[in-house]
Amino acid sequence: MSKTITLRISEDHYEAFKKYARTENRKISNAIETLAMKELENTLFTDSFETEGILSDENLLERIKAGTNQAKGKKGRFVE
Repeated sequence: MSKTITLRISEDHYEAFKKYARTENRKISNAIETLAMKELENTLFTDSFETEGILSDENLLERIKAGTNQAKGKKGRFVE
């Protein structure tokens, strides 16, 4: 279910969002949501190129698997 929020932004930022929305043929609320979700995905997840590199590195995958097993068994130590 959609949620409504109030967002306070400067006039300059509003105009930038409005311009983006117009060029993408979107409503301004959808433009802001789309841009926010893209940024969130970029921040939280790897891109397809990086994921491909990780999945093709057998040594790395074995180390990740070993580390996961150690964590499950409460073995190993945290390194700061």
